[in-house]
Amino acid sequence: MMAVRKSSALFSLLAIISALAGLANADYEIGVGIADCTGPTAEINFMGYAKGTQKGQGLHLRQFARAFIIQDSENRIVFVTADVGMIGIGVRREVLKRLSENYGDIYNEQNVIISGTHTHGGPGGFLMDVIFDITCLGFSRETFNAYVDGIVNSIKAAHEHIVPGKIFIGSTQILDASINRSPSAYLLNPQSERDEYEHDVDKELVQLKFVSSVDNSPIGVINWFPVHATSMNNTNHLVSSDNVGYASILFEKKLNKGALPGKGKFVAGFASSNLGDVSPNIKGAKCINTGEPCDRDSSTCGGEAKYCIASGPGEDIFDSTKIIANRILSKATALFDTNDSTEVTGPIRSIHQYVDMPKQEIEYQMHNGTVQKVRGCKPAMGYSFAAGTTDGPGEFDFKQGTTTTNEFWNFVRDFLAPPTDEDISCQSPKPILLATGRMIKPYQWQPEIIPTQVAMIGDVVIAALPGEFTTMSGRRMKKVIKETVLENGGSEDTKVILAGLCNVYTDYITTPEEYQMQRYEAASTIYGPYTLPIHLNQYKLLTEALLNDQDLGSGPNPPDFSKKLISFIPPVILDLPDYSRAFGECLEEPNEEINVGETVSVKFVSGHPRNNLMHDKTYLTVERQEGEGWNVVATDGCWETKFSWNRTYFASSEVTIDWEVTDEVKAGTYRIQHFGHSKSLFGGIKPYRGTTRPFKVVH
Repeated sequence: MMAVRKSSALFSLLAIISALAGLANADYEIGVGIADCTGPTAEINFMGYAKGTQKGQGLHLRQFARAFIIQDSENRIVFVTADVGMIGIGVRREVLKRLSENYGDIYNEQNVIISGTHTHGGPGGFLMDVIFDITCLGFSRETFNAYVDGIVNSIKAAHEHIVPGKIFIGSTQILDASINRSPSAYLLNPQSERDEYEHDVDKELVQLKFVSSVDNSPIGVINWFPVHATSMNNTNHLVSSDNVGYASILFEKKLNKGALPGKGKFVAGFASSNLGDVSPNIKGAKCINTGEPCDRDSSTCGGEAKYCIASGPGEDIFDSTKIIANRILSKATALFDTNDSTEVTGPIRSIHQYVDMPKQEIEYQMHNGTVQKVRGCKPAMGYSFAAGTTDGPGEFDFKQGTTTTNEFWNFVRDFLAPPTDEDISCQSPKPILLATGRMIKPYQWQPEIIPTQVAMIGDVVIAALPGEFTTMSGRRMKKVIKETVLENGGSEDTKVILAGLCNVYTDYITTPEEYQMQRYEAASTIYGPYTLPIHLNQYKLLTEALLNDQDLGSGPNPPDFSKKLISFIPPVILDLPDYSRAFGECLEEPNEEINVGETVSVKFVSGHPRNNLMHDKTYLTVERQEGEGWNVVATDGCWETKFSWNRTYFASSEVTIDWEVTDEVKAGTYRIQHFGHSKSLFGGIKPYRGTTRPFKVVH
């Protein structure tokens, strides 16, 4: 016993010495964390396609927030990529407020970047601006709290697991996962500029790899690759983190052997970049009623946009999501597994400033060499915004590429809020469908004061962008930032990373040339044709100030109208089981024997899923018998499961659980359990559980 104790003590002492040595030799301290941020899975409209009938009816993939803290001896930054459509100022403000309650001013506006992956498969109603929440029947406190809780908890987890570490940067090309969905608008950019690039979308994936200096083990990775998370189209009603979210789950599964989604120590983020005109639906747009190609400029079929739909490489949206995720993953993991990366060294710095976009006036050099004074506009949405995209077409008779007005729709617009002559002139050639900058009731429709932010880790620059930059807009931003670094004595080896959909949502940012065509992206460029030049100027100022240790000031504070929010989302009133049934009762049992390749489908009497979002828990488990006990092999966060909720009548509902039995599943005895909560008439919420009979999986 004494020998064992001495050996243990010696081992502990060596471990401490090793850790201290690692700390001394490491350039950085790094923390990674993951937390469940899944929003309400039923009866809340999804955010992304603005389709009023796209309500949640269950869950396919849970939403996660993934946080990465990087610090040196003086400063730190936090980068969070969350499986949500985008980030709103209200979300970020609440996250910082909660962090301050635990950590004081350690985490603040200067050093916290929160980015949305842009999944279109998550519940909405969390952005507070009226136009973004209106299709969700207003503000959803449930969605808002779920996202804030998850983001805060991911940062807390990262904070509590900081270790000495090193960072490596690398990049690779992914050629088969994305296309430009507005190629005709892209072609309006100068030929000389387009000739600098091989493709009309960026094919580069940039990766930051984090390794512990204590034992040289990998602890996390962030990948930035520009592609819309729209493999799941607007017919989907199951909450999903889409292609990039699934790629994260698969990467973590590879490194966290045997761990269920969201439960491992290694954290892998796939974050958004300049994805504005980039689609994963690589088969392109076709007329679903004729099979013919859509009109190239208007994306219509016989004059109607609703028939022009792009599709992915798979047999259906689930298959396409899986294929795109695996194509992204394969390149990312191949890069991760090689030594083809460069170590990042140097100080950590960050800067942040609010900007009032409609008040900006700058001098802008046109591509023909002339310089003119340009300005931002009051926010407004164009006609082509209502046409939607080939990833998810809109309604009525709108079409992309519209530069003329319609008397009827102008009447509707003016009833809500007429644009001024100044607005019309400023936004030209955009025909204004919604003068959102003039719409102030019941509160702000779109933001005017926005956060801008830049962070540096050695020679790596992360530009936190407040919206969806198109391919060429992003390329111009990278070029401006790189040139600014060089002009201020920076390294030729500087790598600029564009992080999209950060801290606020301001729709799209096209180039002034792309703006002229008024495709969907241009119609959604809300501050007018010179939105991009204003951003380029601002990020140049930020980069200069950061490199020269200058204080630009915080800028004007955005308004806080959190106490004015309106919601028409009906609450859960009551749950009742069907006559003579009980909550959790299994209505449809599995077959006694299941073959590999088949799908098990079972059904239970349920309560409403919004009674409890089951963060860090699960609505279901698939369990394999091990001796006298049962071992969980799958949860509702796994790709192979689907959790579908259905209201049967009045206050009664049921859930269907599907489990795909893949080749990885071992032969044996299994069962499926459902976990839920029911609400009584008097407001009490009680848990319940249901279990199927055992069944055998055979090979």
